[in-house]
Amino acid sequence: MTIRVNDRISIEDWEITEQFTQAGGPGGQNVNKVATAVELRFEAERSPNLPEAVKSRLRRVAGRRWTKDGALLIQVSETRHQARNREIARDRLVELIRQALEKPKRRIPTKPTYGSKKRRLKAKKTRGEVKALRGKVDPD
Repeated sequence: MTIRVNDRISIEDWEITEQFTQAGGPGGQNVNKVATAVELRFEAERSPNLPEAVKSRLRRVAGRRWTKDGALLIQVSETRHQARNREIARDRLVELIRQALEKPKRRIPTKPTYGSKKRRLKAKKTRGEVKALRGKVDPD
């Protein structure tokens, strides 16, 4: 089964590994018996479906979830149901990839206006004059 991100990008089964572990939190005896938490591992660096630019942005978006060998780890233990946690993990993966698909806007540096420069210098001069008056008083 493949996961569709958009019309051009889809993730194949071999790129994803899922491991199920026991989750903490509420659930009574059930939580001690059933492995409901999911750890999804996406081999992003080796993925042929992701362009290089998207991979580098994905690395930045993923943050600490990115491993040294170029994989993306997503851990989910929100619900008591293994299938639901699995869905949530896959949805988060798709959302991260969609964020990485968006190219950041290039910043165009602006210059301060002539008037704002004048106001800044006038304020500095006024402040300097106030501070100059704080000097020691001459007894003469």
